[in-house]
Amino acid sequence: MEINEYQRLALRTANSYESWDLIINGVLGLCGETGEVADHIKKCMFQGHEFDVELLIQELGDVCWYIATLAKGLNVDLETVMKMNIDKLKKRYPNGFSVEDSIYRPEVTD
Repeated sequence: MEINEYQRLALRTANSYESWDLIINGVLGLCGETGEVADHIKKCMFQGHEFDVELLIQELGDVCWYIATLAKGLNVDLETVMKMNIDKLKKRYPNGFSVEDSIYRPEVTD
C-alpha cells in the first residue's frame, strides 16, 4: 500500500472533514494513543504484565490513523510529511546518527 493511499483510506472513517476538526481530533488522538503505548510499557516494567507485541502493533496503527487525520487537517499528504522529515534528518545527521551531530546542530531547528 502506498502512503497516500493509506491516508485516503484511513480518512474514510473520519467523522468530520473540517480542517479544524481534523487537527484537533488528530492532536488529541495522538496524545491518547501514545498514552496507551506508554501505559502498556509501564505495566510491563512495573506491574508484571507480559510484553504484547501485537497490542503495540495495533496501537501503532491507531497512531498512523491520527497522523493521517492531522496531516489532512493541515492540508498536506503523508508522503510530503515523511519527505520533509527525511530531509531534516539528512541535514541534521548527514552521515547517520552521531552524538556529536545530535549535540551540535545549530542549523536545524526542532
